[in-house]
Parts: sequence; structure tokens; C-alpha cells
Amino acid sequence: MRARTKARKRALDILFESEARGEAPLEVLTARRETDDAPPVQDYAGRLVEGVATHRERIDQLLSEHAEGWAVDRMPAVDRGLLRIGVYELLWVDDVDDPVAITEAVELARTLSTDDSPRYVNGVLGQISDIAEHLRATL
Repeated sequence: MRARTKARKRALDILFESEARGEAPLEVLTARRETDDAPPVQDYAGRLVEGVATHRERIDQLLSEHAEGWAVDRMPAVDRGLLRIGVYELLWVDDVDDPVAITEAVELARTLSTDDSPRYVNGVLGQISDIAEHLRATL
């Protein structure tokens, strides 16, 4: 598994844990960085968690607009986390191409979520990618 793929998975683990525990993502991130009982947190994983936490309101707004048939809070937790990471990478990470961000999210959905998740994640992120240039201009 490539370094950034591992970092995305680690970021997803932290976001998932924060929701399950009802704790802020940045608190869980800090705790994971300070413990020896869990896998290390790569710099890119930390960047993703921090970015999702910082821009979560806007990310969730975009997901609500483009996730047909699903409210953000009703999505499977893994899909929600992957979509949040994907949207963050699409809009705020300049050194990751849009197709790479989408493919990485889809591949993680394929291994970590339901049979329908890869297609769903691809569809939602694809819609947002189609308007990403316009969205970046308004950030």
C-alpha cells in the first residue's frame, strides 16, 4: 500500500473513531499522535484530519447538495468519512489531482465498506469534481 493511501486510511480511522466516541476529530488526532498503542499518524493523515475538521461545514453542505437520496448524517459512517476526505482533497489539496483523490476514495470504499459504496462514492465525488474549479474560485 502506498504512503498516501495508508495516510488516507489512517485519517479515515481517526475520523471514524471521533464520530464513534463523540469526540472532536482534532482531539482524537492529538491523542493518536501522543500514544504508542496505535499506529503512527503520518503527516498527510494529520493534514487530512485537520482539513476535514476545519472545512467540515462547507464539505457537509456540498455533500448534502450532491448526495442524492442521502442526508449526510444518514450515510454509512465509512462512506461519510471517505467522502469528506475526498471533498477536502478535491477542493483544498493542490498537490493531488482530482482523479487520484476520487480513485483513492473509491478503492478504500471497495475494501472497507458495502458493495454499493464504491459506485456511490465515485458518483458523489465525480459530481463535485465536475464543478471543483468553480468551487475553488469561491473558497
